[in-house]
Amino acid sequence: MNERQPARRPGGRSARVGADVHRAVTELIGERGYGAFTVGEVAARAGVADSSIYRRWGNLEALLSEVVLARLDAQSPMPDTGSLAGDLRTYAAQVAREITGPDGPAVLHLAVALSGTGEKGRQARDALRTERTRQLQTMLDRARDRGEQAPDAFGVLDHVLAPMYIRVLFGMGPLTPEYVDGLVDRLL
Repeated sequence: MNERQPARRPGGRSARVGADVHRAVTELIGERGYGAFTVGEVAARAGVADSSIYRRWGNLEALLSEVVLARLDAQSPMPDTGSLAGDLRTYAAQVAREITGPDGPAVLHLAVALSGTGEKGRQARDALRTERTRQLQTMLDRARDRGEQAPDAFGVLDHVLAPMYIRVLFGMGPLTPEYVDGLVDRLL
């Protein structure tokens, strides 16, 4: 006799718990920085039991990695303006809004901090870089298909995204639209 497994519903309590835990992590990083809180403090802030976090994520680094990747996945879809210049300007503006928004600096600091926490942290860093590169590659391939010359994904990372990340991480002034467009113009 086959026992029927209950169907898992997308959403519901599990999704609420995940969202509450992600919010708690982001708030704690924003308030205290990386390494200055425990799973217990995340659980208390999210209103869940410690055991729920350990059961679902295994450890704090895995949870933190998921928070960083979820933020990247939640980014707006890749722009398709009909030109590489338009796509890059739109994409760069989206990234600038993302990393300067209420939680952006905290998530950036978390991504940097995770890369120094051992194998799990390096995996999170690599997954973040891989996902960002995949997003860019989609846009760049589309430009090449239209017959445009396009840089490689690392060129965009080096000349557009990295300067924005550095400015945010080190508090070096705002990411104005003029500054962001200038980064794209210099790349192209």
